[in-house]
Amino acid sequence: MKTLVILGASGDLTGRLLLPGVGRLIASGRAPGLALVGAGSDDWTPARWQKRLTESFAESLGAGEQSSGIQELASVQKNSRYQQLDVTAKGELGAFLGTVEGPVAVYFALPPAISQKACEVLKKSELPAGTRLVMEKPFGSSSASAHELNETLAKLVAEDHIHRVDHFLGKSTVLNIIGLRFANRLLEPLWNGEHITKVEIIFDEDLALENRARYYDHAGAGRDMIQSHLLQIMAIVAMEPPATLTEMDVRSSIAAVLRASTVGRTGDTDPGASSRRARYTKGTLKGKHVPGYLSEEGVDPANDTETLAEVEVYVNNWRWAGVPFILRSGKALGRNRKEAVITYKPVPHLPLGFTGTDSPTRLHIGFGPETLTLDLDVNGPGDLFTLDRVQLETELGSDPLLPYGEVLEGVLNGDPLLSVRGDTAEDCWRIVEPAFAAWKSGAVPMQDYAAGTSGPAGWSTSND
Repeated sequence: MKTLVILGASGDLTGRLLLPGVGRLIASGRAPGLALVGAGSDDWTPARWQKRLTESFAESLGAGEQSSGIQELASVQKNSRYQQLDVTAKGELGAFLGTVEGPVAVYFALPPAISQKACEVLKKSELPAGTRLVMEKPFGSSSASAHELNETLAKLVAEDHIHRVDHFLGKSTVLNIIGLRFANRLLEPLWNGEHITKVEIIFDEDLALENRARYYDHAGAGRDMIQSHLLQIMAIVAMEPPATLTEMDVRSSIAAVLRASTVGRTGDTDPGASSRRARYTKGTLKGKHVPGYLSEEGVDPANDTETLAEVEVYVNNWRWAGVPFILRSGKALGRNRKEAVITYKPVPHLPLGFTGTDSPTRLHIGFGPETLTLDLDVNGPGDLFTLDRVQLETELGSDPLLPYGEVLEGVLNGDPLLSVRGDTAEDCWRIVEPAFAAWKSGAVPMQDYAAGTSGPAGWSTSND
């Protein structure tokens, strides 16, 4: 790619996550010759845009010695420009792209409905040759809207030039899970329902709303995290061995898992029974008082938004029949917990004479930091007839790039491996929509938990 164009450049996402990722990528020397152009609905002066870049690039530019990558980043910032733009106005976005040196990666850091309108008024003839379209999640707001957006995008560029961004699918996360499973004969033969009783994929945050009501109060924990990020991680954990690490093999293996997945067991007529939702009330978080969610600025109680959600997904195939994949995500919880936990079935018989706790074997795969922990029962210390719990721990490989930098590197290099394929984007909505409908109808009651706690006491995941 020659130019990265960010639409929605004056928005929160761009300043908080996207531009820092771009900065680290350029400073590492892995994006030579890149130009950066911003466009947004706000009437920003060149000085205001430069201020945003300075704030977002501060960590990368302050990295000490003036390497060639850091010099490149300073040059990119100096030459970057911003333009006020209404992307939904017919002809406006196309005319703007005509002023940009191609090939171009167009990053839609916009709400789904705005992205849809922008692509509807865009014409294929207005795109510079080789253009890649980069869509931020959530991809649509339902399976129907995701399908409509897919059809709109297909009229503009080929599927392998569409990058649906899920920053959880950073190269480190994806390759660590694949490498762990398929490079170790000790693990893969036991990676199935014969030996595993459940898989939990947890993303608990010790942050409250943090002034994000404008987005979060319409999304909630289910749409913000479970529908996209956690289902994708689940699919990588559950997929069949790909023949190669090319995008076709890996993404096809992911798609096969999602096609087989449902909330609740196959034929379950009550998807609400396999899902839970809750909302935080006032409490103490990291020593500071936190108001209840409904008292947060910008929150509309009528939206009935959950801040903690959990669904049980079943992958209805031979390998995983009957195994619940419990996907949980929430805010204002007592600890940061970001991991996949594989719990193995108990041994069929423990020789009589052992005492102590016979706990299940569990494998923890941590996300940010990338870690691996294996919980085992061993003898001693002291009384050799007493079983004790030990943990074997190691760090997994990670990339110095930020998650958005890892994903953008794939975009700029033309590699869609870390992007979400169109059919899987639709499938992720199809999987969770019955649960979301049950929440909206009130069939699944909204529970409460105090900010700073581990969630509702009745949830097994809150007591782990």
